[in-house]
Amino acid sequence: MNANSVALDQNGLNGLRLRANTDPKAAVKEAARQFEALFMNELMKSMRATTLDSGLMDSGQGGEMATGMLDQQFAGQLTGMKGGLSEAIQRQLERQMGMSPGPIPATRGANAAPVPLGRAADAPARIPEQGAAGFVQQHTRAAEAAEASSGIPAAFMVAQAAHETGWGRKEIRHADGSPSFNLFGIKAGGNWQGPTAEITTTEYIGGVARKVTAKFRAYGSYAESFADYARLMKTSPRYEQVAKADTAGEFAQGLQKAGYATDPAYADKLTRVINTTLRLQRTQG
Repeated sequence: MNANSVALDQNGLNGLRLRANTDPKAAVKEAARQFEALFMNELMKSMRATTLDSGLMDSGQGGEMATGMLDQQFAGQLTGMKGGLSEAIQRQLERQMGMSPGPIPATRGANAAPVPLGRAADAPARIPEQGAAGFVQQHTRAAEAAEASSGIPAAFMVAQAAHETGWGRKEIRHADGSPSFNLFGIKAGGNWQGPTAEITTTEYIGGVARKVTAKFRAYGSYAESFADYARLMKTSPRYEQVAKADTAGEFAQGLQKAGYATDPAYADKLTRVINTTLRLQRTQG
């Protein structure tokens, strides 16, 4: 490699760094294309060297320079083709950098209709292939409003709502089937003066799952549910540290330690849902 090519490569790297700050996806695409171009050029050089070593071509120093330029031209023409190496490199880089969610677990035949919370409550909520993205999109605006008042990242709250409701398929409902709009499973304690919804749910008592009947808060809209949740997180001393969490794991562990849920695996389950939600939000952005 000569000095000129080194200088060009350095300039290219500086350009990629600047571009990554404003348009990371475009920078990753360009980086993948350059990786492929380098690979193809080395491949052409290797093939050419094999031909020269065999004695089939021997045109001297001038000929080597000409063939080298021809190799670069061929490599450039082969770079960036649809379905080529650069696309594979781009996908891999985006996943490693957290810019692409990778495959969302498919759930063939997943029921998109809401399911009563008491039915198969201890079974893990499957992720509807399309419903998960729709759920995130539906509630992001209300979560952002709640973030402004509580300081908790909107993605964390959307993810907790997804976990509590099985991505909207196990929402708490009134006896007549109408929605309670309670996305966070907040129970109606003695201080709650608003409407309630009474259902059968699963509680872990002494580490054992049991069916119990409990009253939960009911709202007039999903936005009210997010607002009430944000108010609870901000005003309750037991959740004071939860609102200060910086990572998904810290947030989920904080909720479990504060006694938000009785499920001993609550933090691990919620962390996985938060990570899925973050990936989905990146694809929607």
